[in-house]
Amino acid sequence: MKVLLVEDNERVAQFVLKGLAESGHSADHAGSGRDGMSLAAGEPYDAIILDRMLPGDIDGLMIIEALRQSGNRTPILILSALSDVDERIRGLRAGGDDYLTKPFAFGELLARLDALTRRSQAAAPQTKLEVGELRMDLLARRVTRGARHIALQPREFKLLEYLMRHADQVVTRTMLLENVWDYHFDPQTNLVDVHISKLRQKIDAEFERPLLRTVRNAGYTLSSHD
Repeated sequence: MKVLLVEDNERVAQFVLKGLAESGHSADHAGSGRDGMSLAAGEPYDAIILDRMLPGDIDGLMIIEALRQSGNRTPILILSALSDVDERIRGLRAGGDDYLTKPFAFGELLARLDALTRRSQAAAPQTKLEVGELRMDLLARRVTRGARHIALQPREFKLLEYLMRHADQVVTRTMLLENVWDYHFDPQTNLVDVHISKLRQKIDAEFERPLLRTVRNAGYTLSSHD
């Protein structure tokens, strides 16, 4: 985990930095709101630990509001000596994800960070899939293999998406019928085989190594491994 700590109290900062390092995490430290804003806006972090009250003209709430307005959704744990309920509400409404009052135990701080990053990772939608040199952009609805763009029909795109989400696994005809065609019965046709054949021609035919393979008496697998 890479963490940004924005804390002006040197004793508190060293306590947190030492604990993070001993827990196997890396951290950058900013001692002012202005430096914290610059680092948060310019570097990717898994989480930010942010002091509520900072010296200078930029305090913790201003940093949170600026980051959220810019679209930055990095989880933020607010540290503060201000323990009133109203102050906690202000911090959370500004865009903070959690609020920990001083003094605090490092174990609790680490547990809260772990919880924040788990929630963030679970909530983040997957927008790109990759199997070897085969790449799918779910937002742009674009598929490429190496430098070559691969044009797919909507059903082919959905079929490939399912195979890529289950890469290196054996996918049965029943699984494909249910999840790609929404059939909960076997129509007793070669529907799946026909679409697999067409998809294989598009993603494998002009390349040395095939990715889409038939597993005899089982189904299909998409894999970049031999």
